[in-house]
Amino acid sequence: MWRNALALRQVFQRTISTASRRQLENRVSEGQKLFQEDNGLPVHLKGGAKDSLLYRTTAGLTVFGTMYAFYYLLVSSMPKKPN
Repeated sequence: MWRNALALRQVFQRTISTASRRQLENRVSEGQKLFQEDNGLPVHLKGGAKDSLLYRTTAGLTVFGTMYAFYYLLVSSMPKKPN
């Protein structure tokens, strides 16, 4: 039992100690150049086609949701017809 606990402890120590050795590439300056570029686009669309699609989908869902809410508000404000 103690042997398994010690082996498990060594595995955890290895993963923690080797994780700090891996270095990630810093790409912040590339993003800063993209978003600070003066090309006439608003900042929420400077990411390209993916941002444009996300923006239009969000706007469409918002308009649809608002119209749906007004429809149900209208339906619920009308009195029910007796049979």
